[in-house]
Amino acid sequence: AAAALTREGGEDAFRRLFRFYRQRDVSDLRGVVDFSVPGGQVVRSQLSISSVSDQDAYRAGLQPVSQWKAYGLKGYPGFIFILNPFLPGCQRHWVKQCLKLYPQKPNVCNLDLHMAPEKTIDLWGQSKEQLRKKGSSKWEPRSLLEKLRWVTLGYHYNWDTKKYSANHHTPFPSDLAFLSEQVAAACGFRGFQAQAGILNYYHFDSSLGIHVDESELDHSRPLLSFSFGQSSIFLLGGLKREEAPTAMFMHSGDIMVMSGFSRLLYHAVPRVLPNPDGTALPSCLDQGLSSDLPVGSVIEHSSDEDWQVCAKYLQSSRINMTVRQVLAEGQKFPDESGTKGKGQAPSEDGHHQENSRTKRHKPN
Repeated sequence: AAAALTREGGEDAFRRLFRFYRQRDVSDLRGVVDFSVPGGQVVRSQLSISSVSDQDAYRAGLQPVSQWKAYGLKGYPGFIFILNPFLPGCQRHWVKQCLKLYPQKPNVCNLDLHMAPEKTIDLWGQSKEQLRKKGSSKWEPRSLLEKLRWVTLGYHYNWDTKKYSANHHTPFPSDLAFLSEQVAAACGFRGFQAQAGILNYYHFDSSLGIHVDESELDHSRPLLSFSFGQSSIFLLGGLKREEAPTAMFMHSGDIMVMSGFSRLLYHAVPRVLPNPDGTALPSCLDQGLSSDLPVGSVIEHSSDEDWQVCAKYLQSSRINMTVRQVLAEGQKFPDESGTKGKGQAPSEDGHHQENSRTKRHKPN
């Protein structure tokens, strides 16, 4: 059925395939590319191994670049898919940061739109006991962390104007910047500067609508995407919505890099899926960190208590970190007199599609 929809082409073929994979009862996923089983349109990608020392890779919690498995897709130059290159236990650090640290002020999240500032200061502290005790009932009230849909970092994206601005900026997390710089360098983009980030928080009833990431002033630098937790289907289309997209799986630890021709292609996430291991969490999240971290490592040990909360959250959720460079070297924002740093985002429902609603989404 998916293949037939793809062949149809014509008016908004992307949306037709998005709706197809969005259906809860779709069980035939044979048309979805699985990079762990290369073949067909999947080709091997060459990485710049000498651009990242093994020591810097270790400091970022990554395997040596020579051991990474990187692939591309025929017809999508500049698109690179890296199968989970994280060292055992290191994914846990990024999950904890996305749940415990990054949502803290001065960063911005969707809950700021309809809650008093003092109510969103410590989402972790307000949610951890509720999450730890949570059962499997769908009728239990969601904690504040489970109501989190997005967090913005660095240059904060203005969801109303679809722009970044110089007057709405907070320090970008140094650990995430270092990770991003190593991945970008390995893909041939030395000197990449992590200047803006959007963290997306998905549940099994979530999706991300069809959009293009074009608000950055410099499109010559790549868009980096990191996934943790449950799996998803990712759709990568063309320069127009009439072009049918290619569907692919994204699993915990996988990294996508969109650069060159693929930097401005339409893409979307129609569906979040239980991880293919058949267990509550992917097996790659089972192992904790080794006791000896390299000197200068940006990775921190998570306490058993903290990981227990994170693991409970991930049983029905997926976290995605996207990192981008907004400005070219020496580039400045155009004059924005009168632009305020308020009203920076749409409502939750405008960003993610819940249940069977089919409204047009705000872009990521």
